[in-house]
Amino acid sequence: MTTQDTLWTVDALRHAGATIVAAAGSSAEEAKAVADNLVMANLKGHDSHGIGMLPRYIDAVLEGGLQPNTGVAVQLDTGTMLTLDGQRGYGQVIGEQAMHMGIERAQTHGSCIMTVGQSHHLGRIGHWAEMAVDAGLVSLHFVNVLAPPVVAAWGGADGRFGTNPICIGLPLQGRDPFILDFATSRVAQGKMRVAYSEGRQVPLGYLIDPQGNPTTEPGVVVVPQTPGPLGNVLGALMTFGEHKGFGLAVAAELLGGALTGGGTWNAERVAKRAVYNGMLTILIDPKKLGSSVDFDRDADQFMSWLKASPTAPETDQLLTAGDPERHTHALRSSAGIKVDPFTMSELDRVAAAVGITQWSAQTAHA
Repeated sequence: MTTQDTLWTVDALRHAGATIVAAAGSSAEEAKAVADNLVMANLKGHDSHGIGMLPRYIDAVLEGGLQPNTGVAVQLDTGTMLTLDGQRGYGQVIGEQAMHMGIERAQTHGSCIMTVGQSHHLGRIGHWAEMAVDAGLVSLHFVNVLAPPVVAAWGGADGRFGTNPICIGLPLQGRDPFILDFATSRVAQGKMRVAYSEGRQVPLGYLIDPQGNPTTEPGVVVVPQTPGPLGNVLGALMTFGEHKGFGLAVAAELLGGALTGGGTWNAERVAKRAVYNGMLTILIDPKKLGSSVDFDRDADQFMSWLKASPTAPETDQLLTAGDPERHTHALRSSAGIKVDPFTMSELDRVAAAVGITQWSAQTAHA
């Protein structure tokens, strides 16, 4: 295994990812949609939700937990309310289908409350908010995670739920949109996978080990550990903001899981690779709400006021939600995307598992 990062051009990485997904049974269209979505996460600086997720997806396909070439099934459609079943299909496809449906109905009726249950991993939730704001809509998303739990309750000593992201998107007239997308854990599990693969330690306050003690070793949530007295073979992430982040995580579990009908996590750990999401999405058209003029004016005035703040010492500029992603996208679009050695080895492994040999060597990368 190489010990250096591999630098890929954007197009080459998309092609390589789509080649693996297609070999695992997806149509060419689905394979492209999945790979494009993952690479977009890399472009936005969220490597935790990028091409490094693909090995887990392929493992899930081979285990039977992820169903290629599957779309959403409509269970309820009243115009202003949608209930959708993802049928364990690729979340990159399910999410896009669902958002197109929700956006169309919100533009017609002024709003849409949409639930999606039993979708395989929906990826970076900010992408779905970006679709909404591009259509001039406000969007709110609450997501739960059905996979072995990796986040501890506030005051707890083991994992009881997932990273349970929350996302809010607002279109801003004459400005880049506001895209707030965050895991309710202190950090996303995927970022611990990246840290582990790069051999880095993480700050205290992010993790607890299988004994429930604080640790700086990201491997405690990536690879099985020696079981502690509690019987845990993995540690757990902590929520951000102590009890406040914990409260938001529970809200996301109940709204994204129980309310959508997709289910909540309440079982013992199972050694399966599939990860399912439930998502509650609320879409609002400011124009039909009748407040678009006030919204545009007041939002602009506030953002101008906010951006005029003097910066703190050692801070170059004041950034708001969505700015870091846009900056990273501009940089990586021209410079390429680095893939760490561990992720490369995992991609090689699943490529071989679906019958592809020497795939990385045969694909042009920088």
